[in-house]
Formats: sequence, C-alpha cells, structure tokens
Amino acid sequence: MTGVRRAIRLRKLSLKFHGLFQVIKRIWSVAYEIALPPQLTNLHNVFHVSQLRKYVSSPDHVLKMDDVQVREDLTLDAKPVRILDVQEKKLRGKEIRTVKVLWNEKTQEMT
Repeated sequence: MTGVRRAIRLRKLSLKFHGLFQVIKRIWSVAYEIALPPQLTNLHNVFHVSQLRKYVSSPDHVLKMDDVQVREDLTLDAKPVRILDVQEKKLRGKEIRTVKVLWNEKTQEMT
C-alpha cells in the first residue's frame, strides 16, 4: 500500500510498502476495500488499484510492521532540535523566509 505517506511520515525516507492487508471486497473495477490494522483505523480503507501491489510469497521473506500511533487529526509529535540556517529571498517585492530545521539528531533528518 503506497500513498499513506502523508498520514504516516515518521522518517524522511519512509517505506514504500506498509504491509500485508486482506482485501475485503472489490468496490469498483479500480477500487478495493482493505482490512486495516487497529493502529490505522482512522485512514480511509478504500484504495485505488494503483496503490496496491500483489504479494508474491517467499519462505525467507519476513515482514516487520512499525508501531505507528496516528491521531484522529492525522498529526504526529515532532519537535525541532535546532535551527540550522535562515535565508531570506526577495521575489517580486515580497520577502520569503526559509528556515532549515534539524528534527532528529540521530538520523540527521532535516527540512
């Protein structure tokens, strides 16, 4: 399942696929209803066929799911560690301020 990145975005390079889910029913020719785990119940459970991939079983393939806590408003707790850089650009008479923020010291995740 792809496309859930906007709701579950813990890391800058998040997983492309989030796990194995059972297809409950076919809604339309291009839409499927998926049985989601309890931690993802606040996501809409109908997905376009382009967001799904067929699972090809392999005996040595072990999947591990991250324990993600998603709130009702689809937000996560993220507090900045420190501000790395501040720039101001002039664009058509406006000043646009950009700030580079370090979010995680361990992984060096920054935006």
